[in-house]
Amino acid sequence: MSRKITIDPVTRVEGHGRVTIHLDEYGQVKDSFFHIVEFRGFERFIQGHPYWEAPVLVQRLCGICPVSHHLAAAKAIDQLVGVDPKDLSPTATLLRRLLHYGQVFQSHALHFFYLASPDLLFGVEAPADKRNVVAVAAEHRDLAVKGITMRRFGQEIIRAVAGKKIHGILAVPGGVHKTLTEAERDYFLDGKGIESVDTMVTWSQEMVDFMQQYHEQHRSFLDNFAAFPSGHLGMVNEAGGLDLYDGRLRAVDSDGRRTLDDVSTDLYQDYFAEAVAPWSYMKFPYLKEQGRERGWNRVGPLARLNVCDFIPTPLADAALQTFRAFTGDRVNNRTMYMHWARLIEVLHSAEVLRELLHNPALLGDDLLRQGIPRFKGIGIVEAPRGTLTHHYEVDERGMITRCNLIVSTTHNNDAMNQAVSWVAQQVISRKGQITDGMLNQVEVAIRAYDPCLSCATQALGQMALQAEVYDHLGNLIDARTRS
Repeated sequence: MSRKITIDPVTRVEGHGRVTIHLDEYGQVKDSFFHIVEFRGFERFIQGHPYWEAPVLVQRLCGICPVSHHLAAAKAIDQLVGVDPKDLSPTATLLRRLLHYGQVFQSHALHFFYLASPDLLFGVEAPADKRNVVAVAAEHRDLAVKGITMRRFGQEIIRAVAGKKIHGILAVPGGVHKTLTEAERDYFLDGKGIESVDTMVTWSQEMVDFMQQYHEQHRSFLDNFAAFPSGHLGMVNEAGGLDLYDGRLRAVDSDGRRTLDDVSTDLYQDYFAEAVAPWSYMKFPYLKEQGRERGWNRVGPLARLNVCDFIPTPLADAALQTFRAFTGDRVNNRTMYMHWARLIEVLHSAEVLRELLHNPALLGDDLLRQGIPRFKGIGIVEAPRGTLTHHYEVDERGMITRCNLIVSTTHNNDAMNQAVSWVAQQVISRKGQITDGMLNQVEVAIRAYDPCLSCATQALGQMALQAEVYDHLGNLIDARTRS
């Protein structure tokens, strides 16, 4: 008798997905799929709008990472007015970077402290009522307070630069529309109205140290859980260092061999294709030269640490060297190390924010540039969840005729399916009995990627978690529901 287990939706991720695990007549896993059941629409309905509306419109893809879409679109729209990243004014570049790193800082804090830490602190087999931020606050108050304050700091950066914490506006074609005042800058330096940026650096270092100790204590589980070989993709600067705002595309395989050698982001179409599957609305990007089966890559914090040569801030770079020495591997293919990598990026972001806030050019008033208009613009940034691509083409009136978005989570589509398959094979097949804790391990594997399914598919909704078991005739023989 074959059975099917359905996890619908996956919880503590941004958006909604469904996992189905198909068992054979012996109770062993036959197939597993991570279904994205929300509909993708922005690429189509943005057509016909004037190009200058894109950085505002695309923010509505998501309330979690609107800044990333705002800036990726802005970089593309810059090109439509003839301005490349190197042509922006120094002040406009600094302000955009401040906004971007504030976004990465607050988004990573949100994911780690609110969504992932319950799994780490209480264990994957913990009761469902403990796997939430309320339980973290009750039993680890200092950690929760720091996490909430760190996220607030990043949100306040966004508010100061873009006017609002969510769906604010800074970037316009060829630059930015406003600058910071001295008082707005000092708000983040003096620690009077909010914890200072120096405190954020200190706390971020403490979180990295905490995560290193956690790995030392739980190494066996973290080394093996949902570990599998894959390619890795991210952006690096001209020297090969980590850069989250602008750079060149680099990819490596599971052994560290270059599969994409620092190519211009403007040429992404020459190297990437996107596959589709009948059981998901989300696409599957891959490197053309490597082919569909071998050419997919993980993106995000772990991938970025795997592809870069160094991190251009001292504390985060020291943390990177410790991270690499811990396993001895140049390329880390272990899913659960994503959280450690994410906290290293939190530290890096805090250091960058401090550098930017102390740069006097941040307060300049030279904000806009203009060039020779073009009909195509491509903007790529490293969003918190990974490499994000916005591509627009316009007609002679400046109306958008084509839009292509490759969202970070779509790059991780294959990786998340691999992670689900690993858990299904290693946990569910071996145990022979399905428990709530085992189903949560499927979610733990997915949550490590901090997937933003709303970005990838653009829909809203809210559902309870259901697990259903069907016999080979399609009859429901068991069900489990979790709010």
